[in-house]
Amino acid sequence: MAHTAEQYEQISEQLEQVRQEIGRYIVGQEETIDFVLYAILADGHALLEGLPGLGKTMLVRTISKVLDLSFTRIQFTPDLMPTDITGTSVIERMPDGTLHFKFQEGPIFSQMVLADEINRATPKTQSALLEAMGEKTVTVLGDTKQMAKPFFVLATQNPIEMEGTYPLPEAQMDRFLCKIHVPSPTKNELMEIMKRTTGANHVELEKKLSAEQLVDIQQMVKEVIIAEDMLEYAVDLVVATHPDQSTAPEMIRQYVEYGSGPRGLQSMIKLAKSRALVHGRFHVSIADIKTVAKPALRHRILLNYEGEATGLQTDEVIDQLIESIQQGKLI
Repeated sequence: MAHTAEQYEQISEQLEQVRQEIGRYIVGQEETIDFVLYAILADGHALLEGLPGLGKTMLVRTISKVLDLSFTRIQFTPDLMPTDITGTSVIERMPDGTLHFKFQEGPIFSQMVLADEINRATPKTQSALLEAMGEKTVTVLGDTKQMAKPFFVLATQNPIEMEGTYPLPEAQMDRFLCKIHVPSPTKNELMEIMKRTTGANHVELEKKLSAEQLVDIQQMVKEVIIAEDMLEYAVDLVVATHPDQSTAPEMIRQYVEYGSGPRGLQSMIKLAKSRALVHGRFHVSIADIKTVAKPALRHRILLNYEGEATGLQTDEVIDQLIESIQQGKLI
């Protein structure tokens, strides 16, 4: 069912209330909050990267409360096993003395799952999330179970340079709609954080949306229009990330090993549509695409040895792409 312009404006106002409510508890991090909300509205998963103690876990918990979603937190450690995430079948004795298997659900069976410090677990355990993130099902002993609706995995990770981390495989990184960098707080933000966290005042968060309303909004995001030239611009961005393409800038050819696949393009379009809806529009603008390009593509561009040796960041590569492409045409 198509929605009217007035309905889009109303939803935009509701989402602004959500942002303000989160801001009552979380100090700063406006861009981080925006991108997490874009991912949720696009029905995708988000990876938050930042140093320990920046409030990543608290941000996810706060969002779950404001959106009235069931919440579980999984602390990833080197000894965590896949069944600790998905659950397992246990033997249960019936009143008549007979025994039968009963499935004990793991913490992944929730609407919002926080995979805390995901890169501190082994790749085998990390992979336990792949089916749930991709197909929104979990298969245990041949029995496939559906996830909750809506279902999100919001994962946090420490920078891979830190001790005791396992880099996420490329296949799992690709399952995340976006990768969000969480910056360190400024001096003024640190002052406010201390006032809120070391004082006697306690903030009671209000629920601003229900799960049912969120599902409806996700449908509205899909209905946001993207014009042909906007789509072509996004496609040109993704194609130019491949060093073997004639349209690739010199930096891409010199420093990039692999570019983004189709999921990168899908992520960029979904995030752009979410941003348009949050701003009360039912069409995607060029600014939407440029704004979401980094979180959508930064974990899907792999640098070669020379690129890593020079200390190049994928964000710099994306900046170069945006400068090189103007609405679908190289300049």
